[in-house]
Amino acid sequence: MKSVLTLAVGKQLYVDMAVALARSFYVWNKDAGIDFYIATDNKQLIAIDVLRWVKVIELQSGELGEGFSPKLHLDKIAPTDQTLFIDSDCLIVQPLSSIFDKMNGKAISVVGSFISDGEWFGDVKSVCQKVGVDKIPKFNGGLYYLEKGEIATKVYQKARELEPKYDEIGLVRLRNKPNDELLMALAMAFYEQTPLEDTGNYMNDPLACPGKFNLDVFDGYSEMVNPLQPHPKHQSWNPNHIVNPLVVHFLGYYTNKYPYTKEVFKLKLVFQKKYSIVMASFVASLKITIPVLLAEIFRNTFRPIYHALFGYRGIKVSERV
Repeated sequence: MKSVLTLAVGKQLYVDMAVALARSFYVWNKDAGIDFYIATDNKQLIAIDVLRWVKVIELQSGELGEGFSPKLHLDKIAPTDQTLFIDSDCLIVQPLSSIFDKMNGKAISVVGSFISDGEWFGDVKSVCQKVGVDKIPKFNGGLYYLEKGEIATKVYQKARELEPKYDEIGLVRLRNKPNDELLMALAMAFYEQTPLEDTGNYMNDPLACPGKFNLDVFDGYSEMVNPLQPHPKHQSWNPNHIVNPLVVHFLGYYTNKYPYTKEVFKLKLVFQKKYSIVMASFVASLKITIPVLLAEIFRNTFRPIYHALFGYRGIKVSERV
């Protein structure tokens, strides 16, 4: 049995994101023999249309810890023999069968590549020496694959053992919390688990690709661009230029921005309001796309004047903190 699992614990915004993810999953995977699960402590907040086909794992508030800690307990709640965990702040634009096929037989896996030095939430070489490994996989923790068994259990147990030692090991916190990626990377390395090579087309995010960004869930299309040097937005640590990911990960505040807001609105119109895809796209263009484009033109035109008169705006505190 295969399943996709997401977490929605705490604030309603996580439940809302999980619902959007579930709807995007259904568009492309409803007949793929893959079940979709939401693990949540707020089942009552899940939209009724989604509850008709999504399976719910009910959790108690704080049962799996806070911050990123719940992702260190996926072995306990993984519902099937093969489970693909996807963060709730993602959208799916293609069938996921290729990821299951590529990762089949791996006890624990991610999409990434090995690193042995440099900086990744701490000095990689120093951290590896303290844990007793030569290298670790570097990856986006928005996606984990696990197969039930002894090795998966050992990897997650090791990650949980390392969590209280996070600062002692020399790891840097994310939003003042231990980052699951580093703990899982060290645990995976300890038990010799390997990543799926990152081509940029399995999962990607606007931080890695801060340039042109086109997305349409119902058309099954995504295009993300990491501008080439010497463009000021070029991300030197990302080797890819143009990618078409199956899963788009909207890190941090990107869930408050276009095109995420447009696609979530379209999904809601189709699934909850029973609009046709054509009508949903038309309404979304009128209510979201056109206003966003006009606002962008206005900002680009008058931003220098605004900064000269009022200075720069402060950074808003994330709703996720």
